[in-house]
Amino acid sequence: MAGVKTKKEMSSEELSQLVVKGMQERKALNIVVMDMRQVKNAFTDFFVVCSGTSDTQIDAISDSVDKEVWEATKQHPRSMEGKANREWILVDYYDVIVHVFKKDRREFYKLEELWGDAEFTYISDDE
Repeated sequence: MAGVKTKKEMSSEELSQLVVKGMQERKALNIVVMDMRQVKNAFTDFFVVCSGTSDTQIDAISDSVDKEVWEATKQHPRSMEGKANREWILVDYYDVIVHVFKKDRREFYKLEELWGDAEFTYISDDE
């Protein structure tokens, strides 16, 4: 397949960009890319966090992320958790961990505050 990068060829940064694209496809809100590569004891390169306004939307966002990554890399996530409750869906791609929150759950858990040493990139909702 010419032009399609495999998992080995795609950097964690490129993978995080695919995740953002999948989030944007379903109108995710407040997307934040947290670069964890310089954070001591971090277990992943990137967290990508976003919010949705309903359980249906966060389910659709996580499905869209999975689709974007699969189409570009033929890689399924190592694990996906939270699909049953649909309040906080976690998608683990080893080097990139995706957090799709219902808005009130994100405010409650304040994940970004736990990893304040990370480098933050805020994606505009209008992009």
